[in-house]
Amino acid sequence: MQRDSTRKPVAKRRHRQKSSQVSRPRPSRSEVVLLNKPMNVLCQFTGNPGEATLADFVPVKDVYPAGRLDKDSEGLVVLTNDGRLQAKISSPKFKQSKVYYVLVEGEPTEEQLCILRAGLELNDGLTLPIEAEIVPEPEWLWPRTPPVRVRKTIRDTWLRLTLKEGRNRQVRRMTAAIGHPTLRLIRYQVGEWTIANLACGEYRRLERAE
Repeated sequence: MQRDSTRKPVAKRRHRQKSSQVSRPRPSRSEVVLLNKPMNVLCQFTGNPGEATLADFVPVKDVYPAGRLDKDSEGLVVLTNDGRLQAKISSPKFKQSKVYYVLVEGEPTEEQLCILRAGLELNDGLTLPIEAEIVPEPEWLWPRTPPVRVRKTIRDTWLRLTLKEGRNRQVRRMTAAIGHPTLRLIRYQVGEWTIANLACGEYRRLERAE
């Protein structure tokens, strides 16, 4: 009698589904590290020869970034050894607030800021509503290397943006969509954690109470 050839693939699918549900054990002690990432540093621990990575700034073992920050962006990177915490910080479904200070070319109008606040259509869909306001240059700002290219004939503007999602290069794409390209981008805050009192390139291990 001929065998039913449909059974084996079904069994394989069930096996894969079962194995994917196995959860990894949580660490005995959750470790959280805050880093003020400089520009031109990869948000990972390995890179090509000559590339700066997180390993050049964070000597703590077994921690990994919760979410990404582009090489050409600066500011807060949260690292942890706790997979559940990492998912809670980086997963869009938890809508963790992230605050950015963004230097843009030109002077956005109130109408353009309203477009940002309401959400706009990018090539990967409509963005969620955000908070957007014009602010003075931050007092805590550090010099950037290399410095921002400045054109004397065009005035630049600092914006404070609060997002609850983190698409690839989202802030840069949003400001470009309203006609004001991003010149400098600094992530200041993730949830309740900030880079306050952290110099560029410095890191801090959080105490258990934090």
